[in-house]
Amino acid sequence: MQKLNIVLHEPEIPQNTGNISRTCAVTGAALHIIRPMGFTVTDAHLKRAGLDYWNKLELYYYDHIDELFDRYPSGKFFFFTTKAKKCYTEADYSGEVFLVFGKETKGLPEELLKANSESCVRIPMLETLRSLNLSNTVAIAAYEALRQNGYKGLETKSEYFKREI
Repeated sequence: MQKLNIVLHEPEIPQNTGNISRTCAVTGAALHIIRPMGFTVTDAHLKRAGLDYWNKLELYYYDHIDELFDRYPSGKFFFFTTKAKKCYTEADYSGEVFLVFGKETKGLPEELLKANSESCVRIPMLETLRSLNLSNTVAIAAYEALRQNGYKGLETKSEYFKREI
C-alpha cells in the first residue's frame, strides 16, 4: 500500500472527527475532509478528541469531493455505506487507497454511491439497527486495509509485551 487515506464527506460531529484524526495520526493515514463541516476546526470538542496528535496529522480540506478525485486520478476509492452488498473485507486495499465515509446523519450522497456502486462496501451488523458510530467504522476499515498490507510502517512488536506479566 502506498498510502492510506481517510476521507470524511461533510462530517457533522466534532468528537468523531477528533477521534478519526487520532486514528489517522497513529496509523500514518492522511485525513481528507470535504466541506461543509458541522463544526469549526477550532471547536474545543474536536481538539480534545484529537488530543495532542494534531501536529502529527497530514490533513487536507476540499470544497467538493470532485477536487479530491481530480487531485488523485489513480487512487482506489472505497465508499463505506450500509447500502452496499460487498463486505469491506472482500475489497483489495493495495495501492493508493482512499476510504470514503459520509456524514453521521445521512451517510454518503445517493448519486455518489450509484456512480461508484462497484466500489461500495459495508461492515456487517444487525439489519434492524441503522449504523455504527463513524469513528468506530473508520477505525475498523483502516485497520483492515493496514492488515491486508502487513501493517507496513507500523510498530507491531513492543518492548512492553516482551516483559513477562
